[in-house]
Amino acid sequence: MTFFRSSIAATLLLRAANVANADSADAVSSRLQVHVPQTLFRPEGYDHREALFGVPPYGGSIAQSVYYSDSDLCDPTVDTRKGFPIRAKDSKGQMEPWPTPYILMVDRGGCSFVQKVRNAQKTGAAGVVIADNTCLCSDKDCVSANGEDVCQPAEPIMADDGSGGDISIPSFLMFKVDADEIKAELRANHMVQVEMQWALPQPDDRVEYDLWTTPSDPVSKDFQKKFKPVAEALGDRAYFTPHMYIYDGIKSNCQGFDGDNMCFNLCTNNGRYCATDPDNDLDHGISGSDVVRESLRRICIWKHHGDSDGVGSEWWDYVAEFMERCDTPDYFANDECVKDCYKHAKIDVDVVERCMRDSGGIEKDQANTFLDLEMQAQVQRGVVILPTAFVNTVALRGGLSVDTVFTAVCNGYLEGTEPKVCKECAGCSEFDDCIAKKKCKGKGGSGVSTHTFMSSILFICIIFGGAAFWHYRKTREEMREQVRGILAEYMPLEGDDGQVGSPMDFARRGGTEGLMS
Repeated sequence: MTFFRSSIAATLLLRAANVANADSADAVSSRLQVHVPQTLFRPEGYDHREALFGVPPYGGSIAQSVYYSDSDLCDPTVDTRKGFPIRAKDSKGQMEPWPTPYILMVDRGGCSFVQKVRNAQKTGAAGVVIADNTCLCSDKDCVSANGEDVCQPAEPIMADDGSGGDISIPSFLMFKVDADEIKAELRANHMVQVEMQWALPQPDDRVEYDLWTTPSDPVSKDFQKKFKPVAEALGDRAYFTPHMYIYDGIKSNCQGFDGDNMCFNLCTNNGRYCATDPDNDLDHGISGSDVVRESLRRICIWKHHGDSDGVGSEWWDYVAEFMERCDTPDYFANDECVKDCYKHAKIDVDVVERCMRDSGGIEKDQANTFLDLEMQAQVQRGVVILPTAFVNTVALRGGLSVDTVFTAVCNGYLEGTEPKVCKECAGCSEFDDCIAKKKCKGKGGSGVSTHTFMSSILFICIIFGGAAFWHYRKTREEMREQVRGILAEYMPLEGDDGQVGSPMDFARRGGTEGLMS
């Protein structure tokens, strides 16, 4: 019975999330352009959709030749000697592999987007363009030109299937009508050069960035523990806003026609505001309603300790304290544990609890102002996957890390207005130390710092110097022993008593006389 209730409730919540996401297209911050051949160049670029995984070079671009794979790239073993355009043959009579770096085009279908891009990444591709193989029903020209009876009513979303954390290259989805033109050129053995470009809106000298997550989200925990020093270093030059993702229980049919809560302890306010159960057990552990309560608490903490300056040091402290002390099934909803977090983060418990009550609370069958605002914002922003960070309203792709968000924030400033910490710490090999001191000891990306390099050189010199001195002393002693042995074979020269300067003096330890004196 418990499993049945869990399955029904989870299905309702997921259905609501899909509907909400389908209604709001994700903002495209990138550009796709064909430079060669000139006949395919379009001043406005090509319509496309970005993948929700991979790591795009924000503020940069990838311009390379395109190769079309004649396989679906679902098999991890990819034959790079096939595809188009046709290349010259090597000494063994085989076609040359795709010359790196290159952008790989592959047809949609057969397996997930993540699997295709992962296999392309293994071959050495710098980027991937997936060619859609079905017309959009709204594109009448495409449907009529292809004579297809089947079309897709909504744009496909290049979502992460949950395993895309290892993808480091960017990828786009290109709609069928445009992709067919490029494939025709490649199949005709004509070279095609494509540019994939990414940019962040640069409105002024202050960047605004958001994080969408939930208190139970495991992926964003490391980021939330470590980002406080960066937020403080950026100061008033960047404005941060944390958002809590809330499921609409009414749209999910969690509030029945008779007003009863149909989703049990997944929801608060009699089925209005819901969250998924972190441990998938409605009878034990952390419940969805616990997650909603903690979400409202963090919203109120931000309202009083971060909304004014966009830094929110106390908010970061509270989140870190909660993850350290209360992030377990036994203490997640424990009031005493939460009060302990308040105390260590120096937050007034009465102010936060009053904020939670005044916004509408979570107990009664009534609306909560702050939770309603969060649900409206997530639909308007088009949040598709959690966690997601936005910089100047543009969603960041790839794994959520301190370096990724910091780099994106620094690229979001109007040119010439970047704060000093961006100029100093972007690309610094000792990033944490640079953020703390606002000075990089060793520039050079992934290379070693100057301090580490000089220390290593000094250590090597000491080792070799010590070895050379030991060898010198050992050789000197051996030479003395050999000379003693040779001279000991001869009789001392006859002379007067007390004669000074005997040749044997040279062989004596500590002797100062020369052999020929």
